[in-house]
Amino acid sequence: MSRMLRRARLDDLAAVMELERATFTDDAWPEDAMRREFESPHGYYLVVVDDAAPEVILGYAGLLAGRGSGEGDIQTIAVASDLRGQGVGRTLMQALIAEARRRGAERLFLEVRADNPVARALYDSLGFVEIGVRPRYYRGGIDAVLMRLDVPEPVTAPASPQEAP
Repeated sequence: MSRMLRRARLDDLAAVMELERATFTDDAWPEDAMRREFESPHGYYLVVVDDAAPEVILGYAGLLAGRGSGEGDIQTIAVASDLRGQGVGRTLMQALIAEARRRGAERLFLEVRADNPVARALYDSLGFVEIGVRPRYYRGGIDAVLMRLDVPEPVTAPASPQEAP
């Protein structure tokens, strides 16, 4: 399977929402909120698709960062369950970090469910550090762990979306 990382388009919204609801069954974003994110001039959303079936979204992630604001926020990230552990999430995150850097962000924030050690390990490996906890933030009383990355200078930053693992 050949995968491609590209900028999300509004016509991807239905497929993104399908993956959103499958991934975050109790905490999925409403479709109108996701649409606003896609349309925001401060948003930057990426999708991973299979070249043979480009209408199927295999993963997506979003960044909110105004140009020159100095800060950005990873809004969401999801990868199809059968592709987890294959580097898709890392590729999405690295592309968002690179875009945050291009937009002038010096700090990047995210939150992750305390009961998601796989995502937490990914963020740790990318240099994010825990800065706080929002107790019982998610349904079911699950805490949200707040994390920050001091955006590093580029070693070799990708110029644009590219082939995904």
